Amino acid sequence: MHHDSDQNEQLISRMQAGQPEALGEMFAQYRTRLKYMVRLRMDRRLYGRVAPSDVLQEAYLDASKRLQQYSENPSMPAYLWLRFLTGQRLLAVHRQHLGAQMRDAAQEVAIFQGTPQATSECIAVQLIGGLTSPSQAAVREEIKLRLQDALNRMEPIDREILTLRHFEELTNNDVALVLDIQKSTASNRYIRALKRLKQILKDMPEFNDE
Repeated sequence: MHHDSDQNEQLISRMQAGQPEALGEMFAQYRTRLKYMVRLRMDRRLYGRVAPSDVLQEAYLDASKRLQQYSENPSMPAYLWLRFLTGQRLLAVHRQHLGAQMRDAAQEVAIFQGTPQATSECIAVQLIGGLTSPSQAAVREEIKLRLQDALNRMEPIDREILTLRHFEELTNNDVALVLDIQKSTASNRYIRALKRLKQILKDMPEFNDE
């Protein structure tokens, strides 16, 4: 992690020195993580209609426009800045394609810094991705619906913290910064959400062999 932050400081110094190619290097460094974030949070109705790489391309253009402003005053770590811009771009894509069909849940996500929430369905799909045994589509669909139902009973902020920590692999400090909450709150909620998730999976025999 330390190497990453050293590298970022060098890249930011180069941006400040007016070397825009430094942004390209930084974006390339985080591209895989950002693409995963987009896949995780994109409304499944847009699968096949919107390519994650197009969202990233737009986010990159946004970043180059705001590069001067960011390099003069880096208000957050570089990855979180790029993630924030990517999340805003994804939200714009949701509005453009879904408009009035956007879920109420997606509307309340203003509290999550303008990034679409990972829905229970998206989280369930991620969890099932790790299951090797059920090969039949019907079985997988049934497991997915049961998981979604259980995840829907969690508080939205707990689901969000679980997504940020468990799937996006952000640190507790990053989560606190992204959600603008105390580090202790982020940590306690994550422990609680993880315990709840383990209980959900324990009640589903399909996961107990994994």
